[in-house]
Amino acid sequence: MEGFLTSLNDIVLWIGGNLWNLVLVLATLLGVIYGFRSKFIQFRMWGETMRLVRDRATQREDGEGVSGFQALCITLGGCIGTGNVAGVAMAIVYGGPGAVFWMWLIALLGMVTSFIENTLAQVYKEKEGLVFRGGPSYYMEKAAGSRLLGVIYALSMIVSLGFALAALQANTISLSVNYSMKIPELATAIIIAVFVALVIFGGIKRIATAAELSVPFMTIVYIALAFGVILVNITEVPRMFALIFTEAFNFKAAAGGAIGNVIYQGLKRGVFSNGAGQGDAPTAGASATVSHPAKQGLLGTFAIFIDTIVVCTATAFVIILSEVYLTSSLVGIELSQHAFSSMLGGWAGILLSLCIVLFCFTSIMSNYYCGESCLAFLTRGTQGRTLYRVIFVVAIFFGGITGVDLMWNIADMFCAIIVNINMMTLLFLGGIAIKVGEDYIRQRKMGLEPIFYRDSIPGLKNIEAWDPAPQGAKIAE
Repeated sequence: MEGFLTSLNDIVLWIGGNLWNLVLVLATLLGVIYGFRSKFIQFRMWGETMRLVRDRATQREDGEGVSGFQALCITLGGCIGTGNVAGVAMAIVYGGPGAVFWMWLIALLGMVTSFIENTLAQVYKEKEGLVFRGGPSYYMEKAAGSRLLGVIYALSMIVSLGFALAALQANTISLSVNYSMKIPELATAIIIAVFVALVIFGGIKRIATAAELSVPFMTIVYIALAFGVILVNITEVPRMFALIFTEAFNFKAAAGGAIGNVIYQGLKRGVFSNGAGQGDAPTAGASATVSHPAKQGLLGTFAIFIDTIVVCTATAFVIILSEVYLTSSLVGIELSQHAFSSMLGGWAGILLSLCIVLFCFTSIMSNYYCGESCLAFLTRGTQGRTLYRVIFVVAIFFGGITGVDLMWNIADMFCAIIVNINMMTLLFLGGIAIKVGEDYIRQRKMGLEPIFYRDSIPGLKNIEAWDPAPQGAKIAE
């Protein structure tokens, strides 16, 4: 059995590695192309993005469905998870401090990709009862005209995020709790499975509520812990930044190929963590009740910023300042916990475990919802949902007791599959999102709170969730 698992791991690792090479090319290409085409909307509309975050946090746009802020929390819950804590640690162990710079770069480029996919998901969403469904499968069918492509994506999403990545999050929780509290992984796996079942059988409203309550809290606590480490080592911060930038461009290492590994690890972990182009964020974002698709697009750029520029950076700073990556044989989540504990004391490790549990639990909720939305696309309704929920809970349990190496590689491989499919689609459909963004900016310049209609952008077809423009309304030329 051990030999079989080793062979399986090698095969998965080889396939995943080759697919990720293509992902990194596409991620960079999309970021550059649509950055210029949108005039870097992720930066020039940053003030508007912050206005939306503030407004969404204090009000709802509609009494029904899921609010924009709840959808943002589901999105952040999906982004902030294993990749932010364990993934960053792995990037630094295998790529060195310089990998952090390339993680930043792919995040800044990925912000515009997130705008594109979140806006498209809103444009082509569908109504299901009191909530909306949408995401890559939906715009692949409605905008690209290929239900087959949407089906392939949906099936891959269910396998990857709906099972593999969710199970990996459960595995991270088990490892973290065992490391800090010595609780057996089997016991933790059972508890996780029970709590997951209680939430997902309550539907999207319960998932949204859980995300809205937990995501802001866990993010603030985690950042506070990291800030504490930085304050304790404030005199070392200039040296840390110097190390990150010099190692990112260490041309002496280029001859031996080491610089390539630094770039690869940074880009890969950045994409894996923030999920720009993966499709889970727009799937969650499509559930939001907003007046204009570009609003959720801008909120998508904010999610990438918080995920990588804030949370991943906090993890990286703690690991680099503690220097545990130089002396410890630990990898992943345990290395991150060791870094916090070595700098702040054992109590920090326990508090960090709580944050990790919440990070991963909300990621599991987001992963489930993405799988459910893809299932709804495949069945055109609610068929098979109960069976999916049961299988999902079982996968969570087994994920909590499964070895981490194979789980990481399976998650890597399947995530690479869905990212490739979605990014290739965005290369052809991104222009639609740019036009929708221009419509939003035009209305804001007129002093209006932007409203989108199905005929706001001439030539768009298969728009179902948006009303037609009322007589006399001024739309884009």
